[in-house]
Amino acid sequence: MMYEDFIRRRIAELRERKGISEYQLSYALGRSRGYIYNISSGKALPPLKELLAIIEYFGITPLEFFREESRFPDLVSKVTEGVCELEEQEIKCLLEVIGQMCLARRIIRDLSPKAEVDNPGNGDGTDEELDAEIPVEV
Repeated sequence: MMYEDFIRRRIAELRERKGISEYQLSYALGRSRGYIYNISSGKALPPLKELLAIIEYFGITPLEFFREESRFPDLVSKVTEGVCELEEQEIKCLLEVIGQMCLARRIIRDLSPKAEVDNPGNGDGTDEELDAEIPVEV
């Protein structure tokens, strides 16, 4: 049941990010008007072939669909495609930029009184999303 809920939530999340209705997605997949509604509401689950069609519609891989920690799998897919065209030194530079962005984000979070109100942590600096280290080897 946990995986079924994940599939429903993930389809809804991707659909909403794309800014399309359940009906529009159903239509784009060549299905009946209520097809995606039935999936979202828990009345049905797509068979594997249809799930793969949904995943393909969003322009991502099955791995990206099922990777829970990726909030923006469509964007990650585009970044991955771009990175594959880079040379090694360019990728190292990109990793350095990512590391600096994560560091800046942590510093801003730590200095912002509003951030503590909006995202109260437990005070031990273990805020997983923001404190996750990105390994950078240059």
